[in-house]
Order: sequence, then structure tokens, then C-alpha cells
Amino acid sequence: MSEHHDIAPLSAMNCEYRFFGLEGFFAGAHDAGYEACELWTGPMHYFVDYQGHDSLEEIKALERHYGVKVIGVCPEQTSPKPYNMASRDRRMRERTCSYFRNVIDVACELGAHQVVATSGWGYLDEPRADAWERSVAMLHRIGSYAQHQGMPIAIEALQESETNLVHTTAELSRLIEEAKSPALKVCLDTGAMWAAGETIDDYFDVFGSDVIHAHFVDCGDWSHVAWGDGKRDMAADLARFRARGYEGFLSVETVDSEHFADPAAADARTMSRYHEAIRELLP
Repeated sequence: MSEHHDIAPLSAMNCEYRFFGLEGFFAGAHDAGYEACELWTGPMHYFVDYQGHDSLEEIKALERHYGVKVIGVCPEQTSPKPYNMASRDRRMRERTCSYFRNVIDVACELGAHQVVATSGWGYLDEPRADAWERSVAMLHRIGSYAQHQGMPIAIEALQESETNLVHTTAELSRLIEEAKSPALKVCLDTGAMWAAGETIDDYFDVFGSDVIHAHFVDCGDWSHVAWGDGKRDMAADLARFRARGYEGFLSVETVDSEHFADPAAADARTMSRYHEAIRELLP
């Protein structure tokens, strides 16, 4: 989808469009020059739960009309959402498992490349090790289903405000190793990476080609801000992905409420900076 085949292409995300309709997101992504997007399953745009999911006909029609392909699915799953990999309630665990199976089915029907998952979160009134064991067990179950369906699961680390389980490459590596499923791969989230004091190279040093997806955000006083609102050097980041042979997409997962009223402007500015960075990198 990019004319610069050695530089990872951008994909838009609808999480910042939460106060707009889904067509508004596809239109904004198209107008800003995106040819790919990652579908966040916010219920205001696309409803999926443990019992089933909405028809995908509208999304497929929007893909065709605007020329923006869904390349991944990012389910709702961080606290306090009801679907938690590390839930200790048996009923909630079964709902979580069914939810992710439905999300995997959605991703398969859309021809997406991956589903993003996290470790979930542990309760503060229990030993962290108990929640860790439940997260491992759930990821093994979901990974087994994903492998059967041929859909990779890209697991991302989170920030300390989001989970007490997986923040670093070391913790993420241990989680994947213990969950024991070939379907489990890695999503490099530059916001969580930055919060943990790590680098793009740290991720590739640990995971290599298992880094199959990325959430690509600027960071400054906090993470996941629109590009230009933080302090990261986009050209330098693109150069590291390029040097490490990354072949996936870079999803612009901006969740800064400052841009909720005009997310299209933030996405357009990101695309403009992306083209500036390409001109800086290419001879």
C-alpha cells in the first residue's frame, strides 16, 4: 500500500473518532491519504461481544468506497472493560474467551493481518502471580483458537496505569513463552515502549520477526499523543523500523482527548509529517 516499500506504511485508527460515525472515520482517513486502517471495536462504531457481532457488510462497503482496507482489529480490553485476560471470575473468563473468539472471526472475515491483545490486569487485592497465571492460561486458550483459524495474535505491553502485569520486553517475552502458542506474536506500542524506558531496537533484539504489528504514536509529557504534540523524532523511528526489516503497518493510535473534536486534522498532520520524514530518509 506504500510506494516506499522499505518504509513501513501508516494505518489509521478509529479510536480518536469516538464522537463521530464510522463513515466519518473512513472519510477522514481517505482524505488524509491513508490506505489502511486498524479497526478498534468501540461499540459506537462496531459492536462485538461474547455472544456475537454485528454484520460486517457496512465495514466492507466503507472499505470499498473509500479505498481504506482494514488490516487489523484492536478489541476493547483494558481496565475497566469487561473482557480481561486475567479475570478471576469464572463466568467472566468464559465471556472473555468467547469475546476474543468472535473478534478473531471478525478479523478473518475482513482479511485482516492480526488481532491485538494484552495481558489483561490483575486485581489489587490478590497476589500478582495469581493474575499472571490466569493471563497465561487465557492466552493459551485464545492462541489455540487463533492458530486453528490462521489469525496471529499480536500482544502488546501496556503502561503502569493500565496493567500491573506486562510493561517491558522481558515481561512480554516471559508471558508469550509461558502461554505456549505459535499464534502469539508481538505488537510494538511506542507509547508503552517509551513509558518503560525502552527502544525500538530493544523490541527487535528480543522478538525479531515476531514483531508483526506496531502502534505508532508520539510521546512527550505523556504517551499516545498526536504526532507533533510530543517529542519523538518520526524520521528516526521510521529509520529504526526500516533498519530492522519490519514488514508490518504502523497504526496511529492517538487517544488524546485534545483532538476528539477534530481527529481528521490530527491524522492529516501525522500523514504530512510521515511524508516529510520519508523525504528526509530517502535520497
